[in-house]
Parts: sequence; structure tokens; C-alpha cells
Amino acid sequence: MKTIKTLGDLKKSGYVSRSIKDELRNNLIAKIKGKESTFSGVHGFGHTVIPELERAILSRHNINLLGLRGQAKTRLARNMVELLDDYIPIVSGSEINDDPLQPLSRFALDLIEEKGDDTPIEWLHRDNRFYEKLATPDVTVADLIGDIDPIKAANLKLSYADDRVIHFGMIPRANRCIFVINELPDLQARIQVSLFNILQEGDIQIRGFKVRLPLDLQFVFTANPEDYTNRGSIVTPLKDRIGSQILTHYPNDIEIAKTITDQEANLDAAQESTIYVPELAKDLLEQISFEARESEFIDAKSGVSARMSITAFENLMSTAELRMLNSGEKETTVRLSDFAGIVPSLTGKVELVYEGEQEGAASVALILLGSAIKTMMPKYFPKISKLEKDGEKTAYSALLEWFYTGTGFELMDDYTDEQYNAALLVKPLNELIHKHHPDISKNDLNFWKEFILWGLVEHKKLSKDRLVGGYQIKDVFGNIISSI
Repeated sequence: MKTIKTLGDLKKSGYVSRSIKDELRNNLIAKIKGKESTFSGVHGFGHTVIPELERAILSRHNINLLGLRGQAKTRLARNMVELLDDYIPIVSGSEINDDPLQPLSRFALDLIEEKGDDTPIEWLHRDNRFYEKLATPDVTVADLIGDIDPIKAANLKLSYADDRVIHFGMIPRANRCIFVINELPDLQARIQVSLFNILQEGDIQIRGFKVRLPLDLQFVFTANPEDYTNRGSIVTPLKDRIGSQILTHYPNDIEIAKTITDQEANLDAAQESTIYVPELAKDLLEQISFEARESEFIDAKSGVSARMSITAFENLMSTAELRMLNSGEKETTVRLSDFAGIVPSLTGKVELVYEGEQEGAASVALILLGSAIKTMMPKYFPKISKLEKDGEKTAYSALLEWFYTGTGFELMDDYTDEQYNAALLVKPLNELIHKHHPDISKNDLNFWKEFILWGLVEHKKLSKDRLVGGYQIKDVFGNIISSI
């Protein structure tokens, strides 16, 4: 079809115009019948958000995606482009992507009247049919709808009474496209009002010009529930004109969260080839986000974005890489002590409540790490009781006795892998892991050892002190005596 260059040839080809909503609907039906993925790259929504989104598209609805930050709202909107035709014809030179068979603008109508079947046409690729606008308080009606252009009037020597002096805004220029307005409640109420007729009747009014333009648009809005009270609201008549409101959510389990992080993390090829990441480290990283969403120190209404885990993973890899570069080694494995390097990724991604502000952002980040370890510990090892009877033996008795009779040990941040391995050569620790997880690989072993030690620290069975450039782990009673 792209070889067709004139209106006459387009008519002869049998091309049939259809609205963008019909286009989305028909292509979605074809994908579903062909058992093809409809929203690739979006995980965890297969039985919740995506079916609702598909129903909205089949219903030819404009859509409002409502959810907390970092819930893939914009990604869902952008993925709708994959449901558009590869190319559509437009009148060459048209500002509003006029359909050659159903022209709207004065420019296209005059051109077709003048040239008839010789009217030149162009082909617009679907990647160029996505428009996005972030709603901010400074957005004006002229930005979205249009305004009179005095320069155009002067150049064309036209009066302001002539509709050819109109400069179209973003929405008319997005005719036959997907138009996304992010953070809709941030749009001033009077600007939201200007969208009423576009959504329902297709009328727009610019500086006294009542221009009848039945624009062909697929609107997608995004909004955060918190915005309804903190910054603004969606005016009721506008909500009434939006066909479907779809609630998004965070990943329901760690496996989905890991898939998202692996997909989105921006890692260097050298990092991926030289740094080994134990699966337990990935689980722990995601568990931190789950802990944050339940934490008393963090504002739940603000949400904890999936971007927190993504940037934390990038920082974790960079922490291990920096240690490797300083030591001169060619490869290394992520350590639990490397998690200290993810603190900057956490502190900038959460909104603290008063109690959190009192603790301090960095302290809250470490508390979340400790909570994640404490939550995950019973999944892999016997439950740790707060109190045991005198003389009662537990799975951890031999290990705790080793610390009680010794001085503990230090794990310095700059240890080479050889020094790190030597520090963790604790016989009761090896026996504990071998008993409960005999199949753990050699590459994962030291991370699991650290995990047990930090788990015992969180359960107040051992003490962990931060040193300059490392940690010291020792018996909790020995720590009390030394402090005295």
C-alpha cells in the first residue's frame, strides 16, 4: 500500500477508512484469535488489568488508568500502539493527519477540491501515532486545543475572522492517534472542561471559532488516587465521559517482581558477564519493596514504585563491580553486605510519614532490609523462637555456641573473594546449610551464610556492628559485656 501516492490510486486500491477505535478493536480481535500476546513486556496483569483493558478496547471506550506510581500505566498506554495498523494514509501536508477519504481540515478540503484524484498522500507509521502530554498546572487550552496565530494571519494576509489563521493544538494534531494525558488530576478544572465536547461530540471552539471537527482519537488518561486529595481532582462531567476506569496494582509476588526488574534494569554487558547474582539476593531485593509497602514509616497512599527495585538492583550490581575493580579481580559474586550500596536508591523512592522522618531516610532503608531478611528467614530455615527453655537445643545452637566461645569475625567491604571465603569458613554455619539445603551451589554458598547470620542478628541472637568499611558480627552477650 505504501507505493500508493495519490488519492485516485488509493480509491482504486479498495482501501476502506475506519476509526482508530475500530482499528484497535479489529486488530485486538485478530491477535486474540491468533493466540498472540496483546500487551507484551507487562507482567503480573494477565488476570486483572489486561482483561479489563481488552474489554475497554472492544467496547471502543476512552480509558482512565488509575493507580499508584510505578504501576506500568504509561507502558500499557504505549503498548496500545502495537494494536494499530502498520501504516495509514494521510493528505500530504495536513496538520491534523486528514484521512484522504474523509478529510476534516480546511486545508485538506481545499486541496482535494483543487487537485481531485491527483491529491498527494503520505503514509503514517503507527510509531508516529502516539502523543503524550504530562498534565501540569501551566497547561493551557491553547496548548491542547489551539489558538489564533497572528504570524500565520500576517503571512497569509488574512483577517482574524478567517478560520485559516487557527493554529491547532496538540489534540487536533493527534487526530487518528492515541493521545495520552498523564496525571489528569493535575490539569486545572477549566482545562478539563475544554475536553468535554472533544470526548463526546467532537466540537472544538477556538477564540470564537466554532470548528466542527469530528476528531478521531483514542484517549488514555492516567491518574494517581492520591492526587484526588493532594493536588486536584477529575471533574465529574469529564469522568462521566470516560468509558472505562481501570485500576492497576503492584506485583502480587516476588517472581513477577523479579521478572520486571530483570527486564527493566539497565546493566552493562561487562557487569552481567563478571558479576554473579545468587537467586536469593534477587528475592531479597524484591522483598524490600514488599516490606516498604507495608512499613509504618512510609506513606502507603504515595505508593512504592517498581522503579525502586530496578534502581536498587542497578546499584547492587555497581556496588559489587566497584569492589571488584578496587581489588583488581576479574569476577565476583554479590554479597549481602553489598546491599548497603542500595540505600541511595531506596531513600529517593519513598515518601516518609512523620515517624519515618524521625528515624531518617537512611535508617528506614536499613530497617526495610532487616525486615526483608526477617520475613524470608522462615521460608528457608527453621523458625527462630524468641525464648528457648534452659538447655533446649535448636537448629542454631551449635552456631550460636561458636560465637559465644569466640570473638566473632569481621566482614570488610573491601575483602577480596579469597579473604571473604576465609572469613566465612565457620564449621557450624557450613553444617547448618548442608543439612537444610544440601544442593546449594558453590557460587551461592557464601551469600546463604551471610543470610543466616543477618537473620540471627534480626532475631536478636547475634549482634552486628557497623565498622569503618565493614561489619563485625559477634555474640550478642559479648557485645553487651564489651559495651559495659
